[in-house]
Amino acid sequence: MGIALRHWLQGVAVLIAIATGVPAQAHQQDGLRATPSAASSEAISFRLSRLDDDPVPARVLEGEFDDRFRPAVPATVLREQAPEPRWWRLTVDNAVAAAGDPHLVLSSPYLTVVETWRPGEPLPVRRALMGRGMDDLHAPRALVVPLPAGIAPGQSLYLRVDGRGASVPMRIAIEPLRAVHRADLLHVAWRAGVLVSLLVLAVLALGFWIGVREPTYAYLMAMLLAQAGYLVSMGGELRAWPAVAEVLGTDPRTVRLFALLAVIAANFFVGSYLELRSRQPRMQRVLDICSIAAAVLLTFTFATGARWIAVAGNALVLAVAGTVILATVNAIRQGFATARLLLLSWLPLVVLVALRVGELLGGWVNPPWMVHALPAAMAFSGLVVTIGLAGQLQQLRRDRDRASRMASYDALTGASSRPAIEEQLRNAVRDAHRLDRPLSVVFFDIDRFKHINDEHGHRAGDQCLRIIAARTRNRLRTYDQMGRYGGDELVVVLPDTELHEAFGVAENLRSAVNCRPLSMDGVMLQASLSIGVAQLQPGETAEQLLERADAALYASKAGGRDRVMGSTRVTDRHHALAPTEFPR
Repeated sequence: MGIALRHWLQGVAVLIAIATGVPAQAHQQDGLRATPSAASSEAISFRLSRLDDDPVPARVLEGEFDDRFRPAVPATVLREQAPEPRWWRLTVDNAVAAAGDPHLVLSSPYLTVVETWRPGEPLPVRRALMGRGMDDLHAPRALVVPLPAGIAPGQSLYLRVDGRGASVPMRIAIEPLRAVHRADLLHVAWRAGVLVSLLVLAVLALGFWIGVREPTYAYLMAMLLAQAGYLVSMGGELRAWPAVAEVLGTDPRTVRLFALLAVIAANFFVGSYLELRSRQPRMQRVLDICSIAAAVLLTFTFATGARWIAVAGNALVLAVAGTVILATVNAIRQGFATARLLLLSWLPLVVLVALRVGELLGGWVNPPWMVHALPAAMAFSGLVVTIGLAGQLQQLRRDRDRASRMASYDALTGASSRPAIEEQLRNAVRDAHRLDRPLSVVFFDIDRFKHINDEHGHRAGDQCLRIIAARTRNRLRTYDQMGRYGGDELVVVLPDTELHEAFGVAENLRSAVNCRPLSMDGVMLQASLSIGVAQLQPGETAEQLLERADAALYASKAGGRDRVMGSTRVTDRHHALAPTEFPR
């Protein structure tokens, strides 16, 4: 997450440097007025018209079809919806001076291939983002055609446009080379920041998924990678890998493939993130239906590149967007805290996606800033969601630690639980054998504890056990380990302790209890311990050591209680008991 934020900050710094590094007055030195791309059409006045046919180029250039060109609306946007090539004409009203190094710029071309006939030239200049006509001197934000001779007032550029049925509007402008380069730098910096952010977030999601095995992170990773694939295939960055671009970059099915995969991954992610299957089953069913529809369209995408798939896919995107927003709002109403983060991250993305889909369906033409706003919204959404998931991961870790503590410690006495003390004893036995160090065990219980429960109640018995556990724990060393083995039985593991030293520790525990009565709710009870002690012998297991200590404990009870008995090694491993009483 820190890496993603750093890249975001670096990207912003680059954008600021690019935006402020070249004074606007510097462009006035060119023959063309250097203005932003959106205003270039005002600086160089021109008229755009379209011919609904594809005749032989020579006949078009000779003017045979000039009266059949119809004005385009809007006048600065070229949108070719026909699946076959069509002719467009750009006629300038004022002179375009050659001294300004002018260039024709067609922004956001996607798969569009344009052949441009400049005045007085018999051969066209072919431009495309990928494949034949690719111009790697400029960023893939636009098709750029140089106009080295300029254009006289009233002259026309003829463009044969093959839109491949994509219906993507392209803004047309005539700009000086310096302005083109500046816009290229801005575009590359912005796109690099967005794509790096998506990839870094995907790597983080992969790491979280591997670490905690939570499928939500896998869905997030798939969604981020699909979005990155959509951007590079739609924006032309695939041409950085010529072999890949040759296969995938000129086929509209590539973009549709990534878009549908992103929809499916997003549905799974939202369903898992908001726990829709248990909290909002109806919304989950709607998303499941949308995922099935996307999978069907995905199958058709491999079979055909028909435009109806794009139309159906865009309609499906709108349906999913509305469902996600509604499900998120419902989750917020239900008190699902992290749903607010999802709404914060997805609402701008959903709005921008809806605007983009409306544009692709032919409803309107979005402003130029949409080229950068939609990718930025994808990266912002991924960043905020990752932050939200990181918060969930921290909560999961806290819950896990709490559960681990509850499993490792006995709630009544504060000592280790039975599974925990058994594990600690096994580890201590292994280390003692490996390092050839002594190890002893003290096993004790409370004398006549059942009588205390029967006469004073279980509440008093619990208080008695709690006080005795506290008194004995205070007499142990910091590295000694004590656990509740069951009922009123407690085990103490004494590393680096021989049998005679363990006798001393055990006697210390016994005197800590019987030295003064226990005070409970105004009742004074006299309590004592019966204790068994055993030292680990060569080749002995933890279970055998504990069995000998337990046998010594029962010998202590049989000997009259309130005493310490020790067990020494005998030949029979299963009945190893030769009790020795602690000398007093």
